[in-house]
Amino acid sequence: MLWLKQLQGFFKKYPPQEQRLISFVKNLTGSKPLNLSLYKLALIHSSVAIQTPNQNFRLSNERLEYLGDAVLGLIVAEYLYKKFPYKDEGFLTEIRSRIVNRESLNQLAYKIGLTELIEVETNIQIRGNQSIAGDAMEAFIGAVYLDKGFEFCRKFVLKRLLYAHLDLDKVIQTNLNYKSLLIEYAQKYGKNIEFVLIDEKNYRNLITFTVEVRLDGKSISQGMGQNKKKAEQAAAEKAVQILNIPLK
Repeated sequence: MLWLKQLQGFFKKYPPQEQRLISFVKNLTGSKPLNLSLYKLALIHSSVAIQTPNQNFRLSNERLEYLGDAVLGLIVAEYLYKKFPYKDEGFLTEIRSRIVNRESLNQLAYKIGLTELIEVETNIQIRGNQSIAGDAMEAFIGAVYLDKGFEFCRKFVLKRLLYAHLDLDKVIQTNLNYKSLLIEYAQKYGKNIEFVLIDEKNYRNLITFTVEVRLDGKSISQGMGQNKKKAEQAAAEKAVQILNIPLK
């Protein structure tokens, strides 16, 4: 494909860390990358996006993240469909959501060491951000899919990510939708819960939202994310911990 050749040519100017990345990809997937440029792109956060010559587009991992999200969703959906033949659509949807949600992907990215390779603006802390690690995880999956094809990617996701790092029984027993937990808590005890957007910043095309949780008008916690939904979940998670709300 022409665009892949152009991408490869463009990355010839990128600072060389090829050997480290090649070793990482080989160890994680079990096979050397055919197109290393795809994996480089998967690790470029939008805060350090590369300006293309035509000035109309900046290269980052966002497009690969979009693709990886769809591929991962399909692989997990098929896996759950076959594993639980007598469960209804609601159960399958909920469990898939728990497996592929941002927090789960963030944790997975740390476990496999992917976060050590992400290119990001120096003043941005990956661990303090609610989505950088998980977004890169999805982008990496997108890169594997384009580089090796769907069947290879499916086996990689199942055997080397889910089977190796996921406790499915724990996922089924645990509700990671912190906002829902918090809302249920407020309803149970007759309290008023609010999620208030208190800040919105745009730094080099990286938008960060800050949401505050208020319980009966009192500030409980704050959370940040690259959209309001992620910021609400981050704030809700902290509130659940502060209020000692048991996980389901």
